[in-house]
Amino acid sequence: MGKYIGSRCRMCRREGAKLFLKGTRCSTHRCAMERRAYAPGFHGKTQRVKLSNYGLQLREKQKVKRIYGLYEKQFRNYFAKAVRNKGVTGEILLQFLERRLDSVLLNLGFCSSRRQARQVVGHGVVHVNGRKVNIASFLVKKDDELALKFKKKGQEAIKNNMELTKDRAIPAWLSLDKNQYKAKVIRLPERGDITFPVNEQLIVELYSR
Repeated sequence: MGKYIGSRCRMCRREGAKLFLKGTRCSTHRCAMERRAYAPGFHGKTQRVKLSNYGLQLREKQKVKRIYGLYEKQFRNYFAKAVRNKGVTGEILLQFLERRLDSVLLNLGFCSSRRQARQVVGHGVVHVNGRKVNIASFLVKKDDELALKFKKKGQEAIKNNMELTKDRAIPAWLSLDKNQYKAKVIRLPERGDITFPVNEQLIVELYSR
């Protein structure tokens, strides 16, 4: 599988919105969106393009893919799984993405960015229902219990992250015990729990063409 090694700020500029791909660093004055809030490239500053319906749908899909750090094949698989489930396809798609283990760690404030959350998961620090899970795409379920079990140096890094993200609200579908580094999935996430601006119906329309 390929790996994106370019600038993450470039992604935000392309979508015309802060995607917080660098976590708390995106809230500082050094954020590229604060200084160059236009599309990247030679003509980015002067080019004014009115998007077609397809263009709007494509940009919305790209924005969500970038927020969750997914490739096209992964994203299509989630969409296909959402179609097979009963309910509103777009909302189920977002629910799957929010239930990913890296997304849960980010929402709990254990990590400052989704990229960092994947690294923590890969190090084998996270245990779900007492069993070590090192797959970032693992989907949590209702009543799952999460715990971080550290090695020698890991705890300090997590503690620093929690200090940086202390003002971030914990979603209502999760409960957190900061002192014990434990959490529980109270219920599955709902559409109202997803706060970043996204029109999932455009993505459904795109894949339904």
